[in-house]
Amino acid sequence: MSTARSTGRDTSRSAARSSARSTVLETEEHQALRAAVAALGKRYGRDYMTRVVADGGHPDELWADAAKLGYLGVNLPEEYGGGGGGIAELSIVLEELGAAGSPLLMMVVSPAICGTVIARFGTEAQKRAWLPGLADGSRTMAFGITEPDAGSNSHRITTTARRDPDSGDWLLTGRKVFISGVDIADATLIVGRTSDARTGSLKPCLFIVPRDTPGFDRRQIAMELQAAEKQFELVLDDVRLPADALVGDGDAGLLQLFAGLNPERIMTAAFALGMARYALHRATEYAKERSVWKTPIGAHQAIAHPLAQSHIEIELARLMTQKAARLYDEGEDMAAGEAANMAKLAAADACVKAVDQAVHTLGGNGLTKEFGLASLIVASRVARIAPVSREMILNYVSHQTLGLPKSY
Repeated sequence: MSTARSTGRDTSRSAARSSARSTVLETEEHQALRAAVAALGKRYGRDYMTRVVADGGHPDELWADAAKLGYLGVNLPEEYGGGGGGIAELSIVLEELGAAGSPLLMMVVSPAICGTVIARFGTEAQKRAWLPGLADGSRTMAFGITEPDAGSNSHRITTTARRDPDSGDWLLTGRKVFISGVDIADATLIVGRTSDARTGSLKPCLFIVPRDTPGFDRRQIAMELQAAEKQFELVLDDVRLPADALVGDGDAGLLQLFAGLNPERIMTAAFALGMARYALHRATEYAKERSVWKTPIGAHQAIAHPLAQSHIEIELARLMTQKAARLYDEGEDMAAGEAANMAKLAAADACVKAVDQAVHTLGGNGLTKEFGLASLIVASRVARIAPVSREMILNYVSHQTLGLPKSY
């Protein structure tokens, strides 16, 4: 018993030291935000999310509590009910919820992508219609960009919008795949293309499509991934939208698109960091207590060194994520694009390795439902694949940063 009590005290002190080290470069406000969100996440945790997924539901209670505390809209403008912060603050919220075992994937989509795009480029009417609800959690919005034949090549998007010359309405036609949370979102921000009257070419534009709009059909995609947020294929068959469904200025479509994609990469990095920290914590605690011969297995370098390596990789990825968020919040879009891609790649790789090592550390227990790590094997791969593959990020860095010629 005395050994167990001693281990508990040592664990507490170790966690405190780790927290202090990880936040030493952050402001006091960010440290306080981390601590508060971590406390909220702890009240729910992995068991709560597992029950929600098993029941086929959504983490409504956690979403509501996070909204009540102002966390969901922390990045949105104060004049529309948000917290007046930026992606730096929102990524802290997602990371800490993930580290507690209860991440909210819709945070990546609703406030980070859609909220940012509308806040930066939406009309005043669109801002007033959507931002207060996105900030207080009463409304959510999905994001539809990926298409069956486009994949990573957004220039091949075939969803098109044309004007009805009689009414001025938009008619939107196309298909989207792997769109998260459409069933619970009040609307989906759809990336389409319109004809440029000056050049005759197609240019990207974004449209707000309410969930129950006629002609806007969805089909759930069966996934091995265990998550509360379902994936959907969307079919838009001459979906009629009012003129004001177009977000902001149609000529700013490309800027609008990238205004949403950089936060998406930063938030995906935060999502991966949270998952990696959760897995590493579970493995470390197990390695401290599990004894096969005379000492805990964590005393053996074959166990200790890979866990230490994971911790190093997580901390390095976090630094790049913080850099990307800061650059984005300061309006340095080009530099933020490079950093956001790097952060996403580093965090995704760190997450996959941390989860794999955690499962390996627990051995057979790592595959049981009791310890809740096996399901993360699939989940950890998401950040490597979405919203952009690591190979495309390497292409971006090789072309944009190193100036190497394109292979495509």
